[in-house]
Amino acid sequence: MGKISHFFKIQWKLLVTIITIVALVAFLWAIREQLAETWQTIGRVHWWFLLLIIPLLAWKYDAQARLYQALFYIVGNKYTYRQMYETSLELNFINNVFPSGGVSGISYFGARMRAENVTAGKATLVHIMKLMLLFVSFEVLLVLGLFLLALEGNVNSLLLMITVIVSSGMVFGTALLVYVLGGQSRVNAFHAFLRMVANNVLTVVTRRRHNHELTRVKFLLDELHNNFKVIKSRYRELKRPLTFALLVNVAEIFTIYAVYAAFGQWVNIGAVILAYSVANVAGMVSVLPGGVGIYEALMATVLVAAGIPIAIALPVTIMFRVLSTLVQLPPGYYFYHRTIHQGHKLVSDNV
Repeated sequence: MGKISHFFKIQWKLLVTIITIVALVAFLWAIREQLAETWQTIGRVHWWFLLLIIPLLAWKYDAQARLYQALFYIVGNKYTYRQMYETSLELNFINNVFPSGGVSGISYFGARMRAENVTAGKATLVHIMKLMLLFVSFEVLLVLGLFLLALEGNVNSLLLMITVIVSSGMVFGTALLVYVLGGQSRVNAFHAFLRMVANNVLTVVTRRRHNHELTRVKFLLDELHNNFKVIKSRYRELKRPLTFALLVNVAEIFTIYAVYAAFGQWVNIGAVILAYSVANVAGMVSVLPGGVGIYEALMATVLVAAGIPIAIALPVTIMFRVLSTLVQLPPGYYFYHRTIHQGHKLVSDNV
């Protein structure tokens, strides 16, 4: 047993590389049909519009890097723009390749920042706050999308129902998180609830009684609560990161629209906004790599509901997903590989 443990300690980098390659191959296999369709279609589009995908995605990561910078500054840490840009690319690679509903990204981000004396609780809260701000910006974009569609009379009951469901879910989830983290007694009650659920599940599965305290979970929740209090006391400073969160989404919406332009279709951008918002919310919680399948189906469904023919909506959606994946994954893998194999670390200065 000791030899096995020693082997894993020595060869952990090799094992991580093997797991990553297997996950990447599995992801590419999952989208093999989309890759084939894109290859067949790409010769029939105005390819020069597709070149806009590169600067638009670069703009997206620019906004994301500044978003992380601003959030870390609020909780007392300062990082350079380049550090956060590279980390954002790594996180995108992790979230696309490893199936976990976003959990892989949160776990990796915590480990990535812990090397620089940033606690797991602080790193986790920053990542959660990023997601919350993206959700808030989704709300703004959903209203704008409905308004733009209403100008052309393309709003129907299905679109209204989808918008209400997505908006209500995001508002409820955000409000619940703020409520739980906002008070120590509620954090304690939430920990007790998790402890009860975990022990009951283990008791049923193993058929013997368990009474685990989940002390590490309690420590993490307390850290989240304490750092949340810091953010709450400086809530006025959230305007800047919220602006960057909005720009992240706007950049990706323009990226999708560039693909429509490549197809020669100048559709109502309100339809693209609604489809993008719905598909991304679902993709964030999907356990499939990159939300593959669910993302495309939901986006195409909303686009059709907004009056865009399926013959246009589906190939545009597939081409956007494939091309954006091919553009983003290589640099993400490069920085991820460098972090794992060369011990690359961020340089942090406490504010």
